[in-house]
Formats: sequence, structure tokens, C-alpha cells
Amino acid sequence: MDSLQFYKCLADKTRLTCLMLIQQEGELCVCELMEALQEGQPKISRHLAQLRNAGLLTDRRQGQWVFYRIHPALADWQVDVLDKTRHNSSDFFQQSLAHLTNMRSRPGREQTCC
Repeated sequence: MDSLQFYKCLADKTRLTCLMLIQQEGELCVCELMEALQEGQPKISRHLAQLRNAGLLTDRRQGQWVFYRIHPALADWQVDVLDKTRHNSSDFFQQSLAHLTNMRSRPGREQTCC
């Protein structure tokens, strides 16, 4: 992925928040991101697909659920940008993190989601 595409992905609030939450938590499913961002499934899934297609996220299926994580093949400078953004902008995604933390019945990684 080139620099321009990387920064375009970060330029959208929903995509940036998803990336920050996924990086913070290690792995999240669509239902967790829906709760965190207080957005519907089509919007969240569309943004996650864009991030996956751009190479920023990878996914894994567990039954009918899909879990997303930061792609392990990101360049060091890209990981550094994400780390610094998360550490220096926690106020940006703090409300979403609070929604996620308060989510009832969060899925276990070996259990059925939602």
C-alpha cells in the first residue's frame, strides 16, 4: 500500500475510529464495532471492507462471525503512525471505547458472537 492510500484510509472518522479500537483491543467483530460507534451494520461493514481491501486489516471467520485485526504485514512506519495516533488521540475515540466497554455479552474469541 502506498502512502497516499494509507492516509486516505485514516482520513475518515469511522475508519480511523475502527482502526484505533481494533488496535487497542487486538481484535474486534462487526457487532462490537457497531456498539462502539453506535452505527449500523452496513456502514461498519462497508468501512471494514475498505480497510481490508487496502491491506490495513485482516480478518478471520469464526462460524458466521468475522473478526478483524490490524494486518501483521503493515510496514513499520504504518504501525508507528497508528500507535502514535492512538496514544496521542485517545480523547478522539474515548466515547466509542466506553460504549465497547459497557457492551453486554461481548463475544469470547472462541464463542459465538452476539
